[in-house]
Amino acid sequence: MKFSYAMLPDYPLKESLASIRLADELGFHACYAADETWHKDMWLLFAAAAGQTENIRFGPSVTPVTLREPSLIAQAVATLDELSNGRAEAVLSSGNFGLLAQYGIDWTHTKPLSRTKEALAVVRTLLDEGAITREGEFYSYNGLFTFARPVQQRVPLKLGAMRGPKSFEAAGELSDGCHHALSYTRPAYDYAVQHIRAGAERAGKDWRSLDIGAWVVFATGTDSAAAKDAARSMVGIYASSMPEEQLVRNGVDPAEIKPIVDAIGAGDLARGIELTTPSLADRLSISGTPEECAEKIRSEIAPSGVNHMICAITDRSLVKTFTGRDLEGAADVNTQLRLIHDRIMPACD
Repeated sequence: MKFSYAMLPDYPLKESLASIRLADELGFHACYAADETWHKDMWLLFAAAAGQTENIRFGPSVTPVTLREPSLIAQAVATLDELSNGRAEAVLSSGNFGLLAQYGIDWTHTKPLSRTKEALAVVRTLLDEGAITREGEFYSYNGLFTFARPVQQRVPLKLGAMRGPKSFEAAGELSDGCHHALSYTRPAYDYAVQHIRAGAERAGKDWRSLDIGAWVVFATGTDSAAAKDAARSMVGIYASSMPEEQLVRNGVDPAEIKPIVDAIGAGDLARGIELTTPSLADRLSISGTPEECAEKIRSEIAPSGVNHMICAITDRSLVKTFTGRDLEGAADVNTQLRLIHDRIMPACD
């Protein structure tokens, strides 16, 4: 089981760079960030981090092909790959539907999966060949070329998926893996892996060779209650983007989450947190002591075939930035990185 750090680039940049250096020293596989307007620019942050690290990999999980033109994704990934001496990768998706709405884009009219599959082909072609001529449904090029060339012989490109089944199957068939966000139960991961495997086998690939990542809301610390409270502060924000089918696979009635989503949608984060019960937060996060987190990973996630834990760490600073709540007992991000390394990684080997 690989472990990676998924950061929200909302800390002071010097602090983010220090955390990335620490993750590199501790042997984390990768550092990912969402390529979203809401946060500081992850491409610039990772470009700076590339020169301060040795082994950790970098890339967006995810980058939205509805907002970022895929030829520009290829250019950015290739440039980051050169800067990091071959440590770049990317996870593509149609984008966060809430963010798209703020751009006046109705995702239901964007053909999200078809668009993402075509964008994947564009990025793959430009990374592999450096030029593209294509007449597509969404993207067309006539002799477009780039001198941005990757160091790796083949830069890993993956798809992000949540609802399924077609997106999971596309990831298995067409890409190097799938990052599945915001699931926490064995049934949810069995469903995802079943369809990732079907897609891989359709393409004649060994599904076990793919990067199958679980992107989870995560908070740990020696104080279990404080860690769970930190996760509770963020669960509603994330759960608002979960499709109903995914909620059900995670043991959550969509009606249970609706008042929380409505409160957050109206800008009342305090009310959203108040409505997020400890039981709901526990179902929709990996949180608690390192031992509690390791047990949930071992029992609910690893048995399905997931080989990569992507921990979206929630700490005191992040909770305060997003919600204004100051959780005195919650561990900071660097403490959590050390706890993952010292007590969770060994328990999940």
